[in-house]
Amino acid sequence: MYNHNRNSKNKHINTLQMLFLLFGIVLLLSACGQSEKPSSSEPNNNNAGTETNANSNAGAGDQDDPQNTVPPQEEKDPVQEQLDQLSLDEKIGQMILAGVQGTTLDAQAKQMIMDQKVGGIIFYANNVSTLQGTATFVQSIKDANRSNPVPIFMSVDQEGGKVSRMPETVESIPSNGKVGKTKDADLAETMGELLARQIQLVGFNVDFAPVLDVNSNPNNPVIGDRSFGSSASLVSQMGIAEMKGLRSEGIIPVVKHFPGHGDTSVDSHLDLPVVNKTKKQLAQLEWIPFEAAVKEQVEAVMVAHILFPKLDPDHPASLSDVIIGQHLRGKFKYDGVVITDDLSMGAIAKNYKLNDAAVATVQAGSDILLVAHSYESAKTIFDTLMNAVKSGKISESRINESVYRILALKQKYNLSDEEQPSGDLKQLNADILDWRKQVDAR
Repeated sequence: MYNHNRNSKNKHINTLQMLFLLFGIVLLLSACGQSEKPSSSEPNNNNAGTETNANSNAGAGDQDDPQNTVPPQEEKDPVQEQLDQLSLDEKIGQMILAGVQGTTLDAQAKQMIMDQKVGGIIFYANNVSTLQGTATFVQSIKDANRSNPVPIFMSVDQEGGKVSRMPETVESIPSNGKVGKTKDADLAETMGELLARQIQLVGFNVDFAPVLDVNSNPNNPVIGDRSFGSSASLVSQMGIAEMKGLRSEGIIPVVKHFPGHGDTSVDSHLDLPVVNKTKKQLAQLEWIPFEAAVKEQVEAVMVAHILFPKLDPDHPASLSDVIIGQHLRGKFKYDGVVITDDLSMGAIAKNYKLNDAAVATVQAGSDILLVAHSYESAKTIFDTLMNAVKSGKISESRINESVYRILALKQKYNLSDEEQPSGDLKQLNADILDWRKQVDAR
């Protein structure tokens, strides 16, 4: 009995010893496995050199963050970079679009480009000669501007119909009114393409078109068939199509004449028209095409010299913060280029001093001041704005807002003074004749 118990006890001890031995082996294997793994606080051998080099040049804070990397640089704004490089006189020059005299570059025009550094030039009928002569004149202006840091706008009123600036060798394009009667937006878009190709023949890059005025007053002495019609929806449809056609050929469109010139009974070239409409009435007719253009991100809007006393009894639209600032910029949320109609027109000249008008329109939110027919007028505006900034009447930050928009537009269209006239006159004329047949058939 004793031997039996002793044998059982020995067997039990042997079993326990085996279990302890197995447990010990398991622990030993587990410890060996962990020793082969790199410590989380030690660098991996594959990256040891990289980590050591990085940490040798880093501060204590960097060593605490093994994931530390150089933060990506913010993308540079090419428009802001260009703006930052301009002097005050160069910036103010960008806000002036001036007229020139004759059909060749004269000494005064060249001086205006060099001294006032104007951002743009406009041609009228008296600046146009032959196709080659006009192209040479345009190119001479671009050549004169090459010493300036920003390429120049070369602009023209090429609407079709009675407002045409092209030489007789270029086939004519009928009025908006005639095209509007077709109610065919495709024909209006082709019209825009053809207008663009016309002015490219001589090197222009801006067209003051399309007209978005609704011809609601049959006695209107200045609009008439320059409008697509008396329906706001038709004018919107046809005008936006023409705008897209101009764009498609690389020409900058400028819609006009905000807030609407269709119900005037006075020609603003001669005197100041007055339109006694409320905001509600304008919103129901005149503003509809312009709102449509803003939704289509129109590049530039021309503002008219018209007094709307129920909106602003003291200032015509072109000088009005109510109309430009509160409505076009505010209500419509438009942040493109705003350009005045010609500040030498009777509507302004008979009622305001040019220097007062220049300050008022910039304070109201205009970016480009159009002044034609007089080198002295361009210099007056330049000197006035320079003095206004120096005296604190206009802040330089306000100037920067406008010049940023102007530079952005020029960069968007890749404007260059190196760009030459382009196009095939024979093919263009054939295309215009074919398009006119389609318009006539409708």
